[in-house]
Amino acid sequence: MSLLEITNVSKSFGPVHVLDGVSMSVDRGEVVGLVGDNGAGKSTLMKIVTGMYTADQGRLTLDGDDILTHSPGERRRMGIEMIYQDLALAKQQDVAANIFLGREPQKKVLGINFVDRATMRAEAKAMIDRLGARLPAINRPVGSFSGGQQQSVAIARALTFDPKLVIMDEPTAALAVREVQGVLDLIRQLKASGIGVILISHRLNDVLSVTDRIVVLNHGRAAANLTTAQTDMAEVVSAIVGGADMADAAAHESRG
Repeated sequence: MSLLEITNVSKSFGPVHVLDGVSMSVDRGEVVGLVGDNGAGKSTLMKIVTGMYTADQGRLTLDGDDILTHSPGERRRMGIEMIYQDLALAKQQDVAANIFLGREPQKKVLGINFVDRATMRAEAKAMIDRLGARLPAINRPVGSFSGGQQQSVAIARALTFDPKLVIMDEPTAALAVREVQGVLDLIRQLKASGIGVILISHRLNDVLSVTDRIVVLNHGRAAANLTTAQTDMAEVVSAIVGGADMADAAAHESRG
């Protein structure tokens, strides 16, 4: 049984069909690349997985449990974390505040709840050390960090709550070349820890270097499900653009 099973999921916004019967899966400790042109349906599909959007039809299970009607909060508690491209970090806050944002540990003093900042700092440092991330200092505002360092904080935030599945949206898109390898190494650490990863990226070299499988979306459909070790850049690119080429050819044929 796969960790995540997406079966025949469709979604429309009015007359626009964004997803048309998409199926894919992710196993524990597996990194699956999700690629396709802009508008292929990648973000919509992942928003359905996290519960931000509701599918029009289809089935969605996590560890065999049907989660299609669960709220985003319930899915997060069950182990689904998404790291968005903008990272959603509070740039003026330090590392610990960002890692526990909205889920701060509490302690009681004279019967009154207070944020347990000492626990936050200790657990934040432990998670950063576990990742092997190189940060200037955990008490500095994360807005002063480089792009790669901010990505490390976002990954640490996701990992602190023991996720089963981490979805990463373009994690290397805005990084300098020297920082990309560090993020890819963090993805490999997630895999080694038994966490399933969905990697959305336009950087196909990154996808080919770190994934086990690659799912290609084209015009809202799953156009290919490729084993990374048995494919190459040319085949992935062909799957990404092939559907569009065929659609253009069909339109041309119908006009003729």
